[in-house]
Amino acid sequence: MSQARSPTRIGPEGVEWLLLAALAIAFTPAVIAMSEVWSRHDYYSHGYLVPFGALWAASAQRNRLPKLPITREPLRGGILLGLSLGLSLIGRLASIVSLEGLALVLSVASAVYITRGMAWLRSLGFSISYLIFMVPIPESLIIPLIAKLQLFVSAGAIQIAHVLSLPVIRDGNVMHLESGESLFVAEACSGITSILTLVPLAVFLAYFTQQTFARRVLLIASVIPLAMLVNLTRVVVTIYVAHAYGSEVATGEWLHNWAGIATYVLGCVALLAVGSAMTRFIPVEKATT
Repeated sequence: MSQARSPTRIGPEGVEWLLLAALAIAFTPAVIAMSEVWSRHDYYSHGYLVPFGALWAASAQRNRLPKLPITREPLRGGILLGLSLGLSLIGRLASIVSLEGLALVLSVASAVYITRGMAWLRSLGFSISYLIFMVPIPESLIIPLIAKLQLFVSAGAIQIAHVLSLPVIRDGNVMHLESGESLFVAEACSGITSILTLVPLAVFLAYFTQQTFARRVLLIASVIPLAMLVNLTRVVVTIYVAHAYGSEVATGEWLHNWAGIATYVLGCVALLAVGSAMTRFIPVEKATT
C-alpha cells in the first residue's frame, strides 16, 4: 500500500501572493472606473502617474524594509480589509467613484498590515497615502470650486488687462472685447488643472527635499498662488492675442492646447524654483542638545 501524502501547505509568501491576486481582482472595477474619470477630465490626468510615484517612494525604503520586524496582524488587518471591501461595494452600487478609490487605498494599507505588520505600514505610510491623489474628488465639491475659480481668474485678468490698457469688460466669466467679440474663461483656464496636478508634485518634492514640517507645508501651500498666477498670465495673454489678432486666433485649438502645456510647465518650473529657494535661503533649524 502506498503512503498517503500530507496536503501541501501554503507558506507566508504564498498567502501574500494569493491576497495580492484577490485584491487585484476585487478592485479591478474601481481602477477601471477611476481611469474613465482620469481620461474624461484634464485635471485628473495625473491619476495615471500617481501609482508610479507611490512605487518610487516605496522603493526608497528598500534598504530599510528588510531590517524591520514582520509581525503579521490577520485579525485587525482583516477587519480593516473587510471595511475597505464594504466601502468599495457601496461605492460600486451607488456609482461613487471617489468611495471606490478610497477603499482601494485602504485595502493596500490593510494588506500590508495583515502580511507585514505595523512597522512596515509606518515605513510605507507615505507611499500608500500618496495613492490618495489618484482618487477623483466628488463632483459635488469640484464643480462649485471650478465656478469660483473661473470668476476669480476672470476678475483678476480684467484688472491686469486694464493696467495694460487693454479695452475689455467682464460679465461673470465672459469678457467682451472692444471689437464686439467675447472670450469665455473655461474650465481649463480656471486654474483647477494646475492646482490638482501640481499638489501631488509639491507633496512629493516636499517629502523628499524639505527637512522640516514647516518647510514642507510652505512648499505645498505655494501651489495655490503659483497656479493662479500662471493661469492669470494665460488669460491675460489670451486677451492680448484676441485684441491684436481676433478671438478665433486666440482660442484656436493649436494655440489653446500649447497654452495649456506652457501653463503647466511654467507652474512646474515655478514650484521647483520655490523649492530650490527654500532649500538655499531658509536654514534648517538644528536640534538643540
